[in-house]
Amino acid sequence: MYNRILLKISGEALKGETPFGIDPQTVKAIANQIKQAHDLGVEIGIVVGGGNIWRGKTAEGLGMERAQADYMGMLATIMNGLAVQDALEQTGVQTRVMSALSVDEVCEPYIRRRAIRHLEKGRVCIFVGGLGSPYFSTDTACILRATEIEAEVVLMAKNNTEGVYDSDPRTNPNAKLYETLTFSEILAKELQVMDSTAASLCKDNGLSLIVFNMNKDGNILKAAKGEKIGTLVTVK
Repeated sequence: MYNRILLKISGEALKGETPFGIDPQTVKAIANQIKQAHDLGVEIGIVVGGGNIWRGKTAEGLGMERAQADYMGMLATIMNGLAVQDALEQTGVQTRVMSALSVDEVCEPYIRRRAIRHLEKGRVCIFVGGLGSPYFSTDTACILRATEIEAEVVLMAKNNTEGVYDSDPRTNPNAKLYETLTFSEILAKELQVMDSTAASLCKDNGLSLIVFNMNKDGNILKAAKGEKIGTLVTVK
């Protein structure tokens, strides 16, 4: 079992079966899964995406400047983080939302040493606002936060996807699921797991990654316990 993990939840996962926004039942189900791992004593950091509220394609359609669009994406992650916080606290789990953008009225500023102290006290830390700067993806923010808080592994929770495939399983019924991969293979084969910056950061910092389907109840707990699930991505 891992002692400290960083869980990456895509914004898309929070919308459930709805076309847009936040589905309350889906968020509650995710919170209950996180609680299962928390109850075992696992220290948990979470990075939430914003794709259920704001998409880059929308910005492209509007002809919007990239930096402006990225800031809107950061604001979307803050909204999602507050939703996850509320759902977790309804289960009795203490949380802190920490933002790279300054929004002091709704959450704490991200300070590395304070975040580690929260984790040591058994609080779940939800990291939002990306890195506070445009041109960086949520994947990159996730890996940087994991490195900063000294997480042992990154759990990349996917929406109805079992792990990493050699091709898109939605269009190719014969797509092969990888059980193990290296970050070098991800970069060489251009597999759509995370962007190249995030993959390189994992490789450089010796950080392992588990890609799994979070829509099956208990999968977050299984991944946190180190059980065989999804795709394990390692440095070597």
